Amino acid sequence: MFERLEQTESKYEELTHALASPEIIGDSSKYQKTAKAHSEIAPIVGKYREYKDLKKGIAESRALLADEKDPEMLAYAKEELDRLEGRVAGMEEELKVLLLPKDPNDEKDVVLEIRAGTGGDEATLFAAEMFRMYTRYAEMRRWKVEVLSTSESAVGGLKEVIAIIEGDRVYSRLKYESGVHRVQRVPATEQQGRVHTSAVTVAVLPEAEDVDIKIEAKDLRIDTFCSSGPGGQSVNTTYSAVRITHLPTNTVVSCQDEKSQIKNREKGMRVLRARLYEVEMQKQQDALAKERKSMVGSGDRSEKIRTYNFPQNRVTDHRIGFTMHQLQEVMDGKLQPIVDALVTHYQAEKMKEDSVGV
Repeated sequence: MFERLEQTESKYEELTHALASPEIIGDSSKYQKTAKAHSEIAPIVGKYREYKDLKKGIAESRALLADEKDPEMLAYAKEELDRLEGRVAGMEEELKVLLLPKDPNDEKDVVLEIRAGTGGDEATLFAAEMFRMYTRYAEMRRWKVEVLSTSESAVGGLKEVIAIIEGDRVYSRLKYESGVHRVQRVPATEQQGRVHTSAVTVAVLPEAEDVDIKIEAKDLRIDTFCSSGPGGQSVNTTYSAVRITHLPTNTVVSCQDEKSQIKNREKGMRVLRARLYEVEMQKQQDALAKERKSMVGSGDRSEKIRTYNFPQNRVTDHRIGFTMHQLQEVMDGKLQPIVDALVTHYQAEKMKEDSVGV
């Protein structure tokens, strides 16, 4: 590990000097590429230098203990040594995490898709509440949420909602939300007070750029139709809604949120690229034949990953055995404790894999 850290620090110094060279400064493309590489390893180098300062402090405290005769100074040196040595293990773990291979999608925006599953009207009501939950969480992180399409139920819930979430490292925080979310509660329409179980499916797709997925015009069929959603007479009487079919995969995307056919087509293409990108990622994961049974972003939506139990005021993530008894806070968008627990768990799993040479 320390050999890698030394190499990373040397690379950081090289990049620092390169950023000040006239050759790099004069070429915007090279400068952006160099600056990106520099910023990517800066956190590792900063933490490693902090670690080296810590080890230096420990050495100095030990030297003081060996030479000092004054009782007060000896007590101070011993206390300082204990404090510094207590930080070593934690900082080494932080360095291991920083050296883990980065998910190339972590920096990307996402396409969020929420669909009501089993449970009828109750499932559509919970789908609407889940979308509100993610929207609130996005607001707390200062992300932008843009709705692409919605399909409402007769009781005011959502059969389906598709949105794009843009901001700082969105995929890195939301990628573990993909899967089936189960809700247990007494529906408002239930006369006898019985607890019902419903399910909602969540898909979090990293938004693909043109460089990630190439889509040929000849592979697309684009149909236009009148929007059926809210928005006034002009929306419902013009052919502004767009349905895009990717013929080789028979992937169909519809978008009718905008009054402009052009804007709906642009949004639809963003969703189509994300879906095709996820299919391609799944192929690569299957080809590598790695053990991914605990990973969420694999495309397997069948497993129930989380339960929201209203009578018990409980949220449980079944993958990591994490439970909170602050259900209303979670539904108000305070997802950070769950997100942090998931990130920590899967980082630990990745470190285990690396330690056995996987």
